[in-house]
Amino acid sequence: MAIYSLRQRLGAEFLGTAFLLATVIGSGIMGERLAGGNVAIALLGNTIPTGAILFVLITMLGPISGAHFNPAVTAVFTARKELSPSHAASYVAVQLLGAVAGVFAAHLMFEENVLQVSTKLRAGPSQWFSEWVAAFGLVLTILLTLKASRAAVAASVGLYITAAYWFTASTSFANPAVTIARSASNTFAGIRPADVAPFVVAQLLGAAAAVLICQWMLAQSISSRSASQTPAE
Repeated sequence: MAIYSLRQRLGAEFLGTAFLLATVIGSGIMGERLAGGNVAIALLGNTIPTGAILFVLITMLGPISGAHFNPAVTAVFTARKELSPSHAASYVAVQLLGAVAGVFAAHLMFEENVLQVSTKLRAGPSQWFSEWVAAFGLVLTILLTLKASRAAVAASVGLYITAAYWFTASTSFANPAVTIARSASNTFAGIRPADVAPFVVAQLLGAAAAVLICQWMLAQSISSRSASQTPAE
């Protein structure tokens, strides 16, 4: 198994998060421009590329950094003691930088003003609960799929986000870095800066709840462990 330096892992997290945000923002702009005012078509044009790029990014960068691209996911693996607090802080920093870089790249590609502030309202209990559900489901997907089949994580996460775009009222940000960066884009995928903090809090609470549920679901009972032991053990 290859061992990568911290710099290599941080580079992977930066690139992965940048490509993720370039896809989220860029496909949102493209979808809105081509949809002729049909918001459902624009959302579909935003959804499919996002799910697809997650599959690609996790597949190619997962072996290097773990392919978190998400401070909530990084927090989960730090809590599981699979990442040190100092390395986790570095992960989060480059995720945020990469996310903003991805937004700027999308603006440049579509001849938008690079520096923007979103005015898109995304507030209220239903939106906040949606983000709790989105992050809860994402972390549940990651942890339970890792247990079942590590090779299936990329596909599972990509498909989960594709579905969650449509079954959550918030269109499933499920990622503090994504949420913060999207406030810097006054386009289809944007969010007002004033609405960012409640989204992030809901995402972190959802991720924490998923960890607790996974610990319960994956814990073997004493009786089942005893039954699985051979007499020699």
